[in-house]
Amino acid sequence: MDDPLTMEPKPGSKVVGRAQGIYASADLKELGFLMVLNYYFTEGKYNGSSLSILGRNAVFMSMREMSVVGGTGLFRFARGYAQAKTYSFDLKTGNAVVEYNVLLDSIVCAYVFSPQATRKESKDAKHI
Repeated sequence: MDDPLTMEPKPGSKVVGRAQGIYASADLKELGFLMVLNYYFTEGKYNGSSLSILGRNAVFMSMREMSVVGGTGLFRFARGYAQAKTYSFDLKTGNAVVEYNVLLDSIVCAYVFSPQATRKESKDAKHI
């Protein structure tokens, strides 16, 4: 798949990237897919960054949840989850508009240390 990624789940909404990936049948009893999905951003603050999503998508459930397993650029080391909800579905064409709400864990830490720092200097290292 290689579909437009838009700001809102409405026709004519601003395209901010591409939803790219693959999905495969993953359930013998109901319509369910294994989703391997990248959101690649091409506009604004996140231009050039991507989010990687992996999980089960039981299509006929009103809300489906998949894991955010990583990313690139501003989303490097991203973790969290995405909730998918079908906004519209056209039986004639098979086209669907799916709204994804993504929540990311904001606990990302980096420490600045000098390899030659004394024990006291290490304790005083700045958290950024």
